[in-house]
Amino acid sequence: MQELIVIQDIVVILLVSLPIIFLFKKINLPSIVGFLLAGMIIGPYGFKLIIDSDSINALAQMGVITLLFTIGLEISFKELARMKKFVFVAGSLQVVLTIIFSALIASLFGFSLTLSIFIGMLISVSSTSVILTLLTQSNELDSPHGQIALSVSIFQDLAVVAMVLSLPLLSRQDDIPVSSIFLQLLFAFGAVGVVFIAARFLIPYVMFHLAKTRMREAFTIGTVLILLGTAYLTFSVGLSFALGAFIAGLILSESEYSTQIVSEILPLKDVFISLFFVSIGLLLNLQLVLAYPLTIIIISIGIIIIKAIIVIFIVLLIKYPLRIAVMSALMLAQIGEFAFVLAQSGNSAGIINEEYYNAFLASSIFTMIMIPILFKLAPVLGYKSSMFEPSRKKSEIDKQALTGHVIIAGYGLNGRNLARVLKETGIKYVVVEMNPDTIIEEKKKGGKIIFGDISKAEILEEVNISKANVLVFAISDPGTTRRSLLIAKQMNPNIYTVVRTRYVSEIDELIKLGADAIIPEEFETSIQIFRKVLEKYHIPLNVIMQQVNLLRGESYKYLRSEDKTDVTFTHIDEILSARLTDTFYINEDNKFLGKSIGDLNLRNLTDATIIAIVRKGSTISAPTARDTLQTGDTLVITGTHKAVDTAFSLLSGEIE
Repeated sequence: MQELIVIQDIVVILLVSLPIIFLFKKINLPSIVGFLLAGMIIGPYGFKLIIDSDSINALAQMGVITLLFTIGLEISFKELARMKKFVFVAGSLQVVLTIIFSALIASLFGFSLTLSIFIGMLISVSSTSVILTLLTQSNELDSPHGQIALSVSIFQDLAVVAMVLSLPLLSRQDDIPVSSIFLQLLFAFGAVGVVFIAARFLIPYVMFHLAKTRMREAFTIGTVLILLGTAYLTFSVGLSFALGAFIAGLILSESEYSTQIVSEILPLKDVFISLFFVSIGLLLNLQLVLAYPLTIIIISIGIIIIKAIIVIFIVLLIKYPLRIAVMSALMLAQIGEFAFVLAQSGNSAGIINEEYYNAFLASSIFTMIMIPILFKLAPVLGYKSSMFEPSRKKSEIDKQALTGHVIIAGYGLNGRNLARVLKETGIKYVVVEMNPDTIIEEKKKGGKIIFGDISKAEILEEVNISKANVLVFAISDPGTTRRSLLIAKQMNPNIYTVVRTRYVSEIDELIKLGADAIIPEEFETSIQIFRKVLEKYHIPLNVIMQQVNLLRGESYKYLRSEDKTDVTFTHIDEILSARLTDTFYINEDNKFLGKSIGDLNLRNLTDATIIAIVRKGSTISAPTARDTLQTGDTLVITGTHKAVDTAFSLLSGEIE
C-alpha cells in the first residue's frame, strides 16, 4: 500500500508542477520559486495533500544527482580555463569573504562558532539555474555582468563539494583528535582524486563503445549507468552521491557525446528537479513563516545586502566599473539550490537545528523570489550608481587625431574582426572595452583601445564622438546598447550607427532610438542559408544579392512582418528554367583526368555542353571531342540549371 501512496504523491506534485511552469513563465519568474512555494502549500504544514515526505525525498535525491551531472556537462575544463579569472579569483574571494563576514555577524548574535561558519557557507551559495535563466531570457549571457555572475556561481557550485566534505569536521565534538579529522579529510580528497582519475580513463572508453553500437537504448541506459555508477562509487567511500555525478558530468563535458547526453538526460533532470524543489518546500514550516513574517523578511533583506556589498567590492577590485559591480551583485544576492542540499546535510549532521533550518529555508525562498525583481531594476540602479565613480585618468589616445574614425564598442570576436579589417584598410578606429585584461593585452600590441563604459557620455566624449563617422556596437548587452545609442545620437546626430542584436524583437526599439543599421543574428543566419541554397542551384550572383538586399531592406521588414503577402522577388522559377553558364575546376583527384571530351559524352548524358577550357591562363574556345582533360583545367559549361547540375554531379563522381 505504501508504494501506492508514493505514486499518489508524485501525481499530486506533477499535477501542481504543470500549472506552476505556465504561471511563472507568464509572470517572468523562475519555475524553481514556484516549486518551492508549491511544496509549502501542499505539504504537511500546508493543505496536507502530502504528509510523509520521506519517499519523495528519495526521488528528490535523483534531482540533485542529475542537476550536478548536467552542471558538470555545462562547465567543462575549457570553459573553466576561459573564465579562470572570474571563476577562481572573483569566485574564491566571494565564497571566502561571504563565509567570514556572515560568520562574524552570526557570532555577534550569539551563535556558536560552528553554526556561524555553517550559516556563512549557506549564505555564500547562489543559484546557477536562476542566474542562467534570467541571463538567457534577457540576452545578457555574454555581457560583462552576465559573465561575472555566471562564473562566480560556477565556483560556488564547485565550492559546495568542499563544503559538504567539511561537514564531518563541523559536526565533530571537541574530544576528537585533530590528527584524526585531518586524516579523514585527506582520505576524502584522496578518494575524490582516485575516482576522478579512474573515471577520466574509463568513462570515455565506455561511451565510445556505447556510441559504436548505434543503439539509442544502449546509449541512454549506459549514460544513466555511468551517472549512477560514479555517484554510487563516491558514496561507497563515504562521500556524496552528488559529487560522483558532478565528476562524471565534468569528464563527459570534454567528449563529443556531451550534446547527445544532455538531450537524453534533460527530460529526466527536469522531472527530478521539480520533485527536489517541491520536497524542499514540503519541509518548510508554513506556520513559522506566518508567525514571524517580519523576522523572515529582515533576514532575507540582510542576506541580499551582505552578499551584494561583498560582490560589489570584489568586482571593483578586479577593475570593472561600478555599474557592472552593482548589476553583478544583484544577480548573485540570492540563495541557491545547492544551499538547500547543504542545509539538509547540516540538519542531518546536527549542525543546524529544526528551527534555524526552517528560518533559513523561508529566507532563501524569499531571496529567490526577490531576485527577478531586482534583476529588472539592475540596469537602472547600475546606471544611477555610475554617477558616484571618480573621474577617469587621461587616456593615452590622442583625441585630437581622431576624426572621421570608427568607434567600436566591445572587443569580442566581432569587434576584433572589424578592427583587423579597418587596420588593414587604413581606416582610423578606436575600441572601447571593459575587460581590463583585454585592455592590457591589446595595448602591448599597440592597439587603439581604451577602458570604459560606452554608455557614459564622458567615454563617448573621450573617443571624440562628435568627429566620428561610425559607431559599431559589437557587445552582447541590450540595455547598455540602447542607452549608449540614445546618448550617442544626442552628441552626434549624424553619426552612422551599426547595432548587432540577437533577437528581432529588439529591432523596432533600436530603430526608434536612431540605429541606422541593425544586424539581427536570427535573420542573418536565415539569409546565409537562403544564399547558400540559391548558389547551389547556380542562380547568378547579381540575382542572389538582389534577393538578399530585398530581405535586408527596411530593417528586415519582410522577414519580421506577420503579413503573409508575397514579397516581390525576381522570378527565380524563370531563372531556373533558363540557360546559364558556369565553370567546373578539374583537380588532381578527378577520375576523368586524361580522358577526352568525347569519352565524357557529357552532352548526351546531361544535355550540358563544354563550350571552352581555360588552361594555364589560355582559353581553348570550342574544344573538340579529341581534347583531353588535364589537372588545373577549368571547364566552361552551358545548359539549363538542371543540365548544369547533372553535369557537375557527373564530373564530381557523385553519379555514374
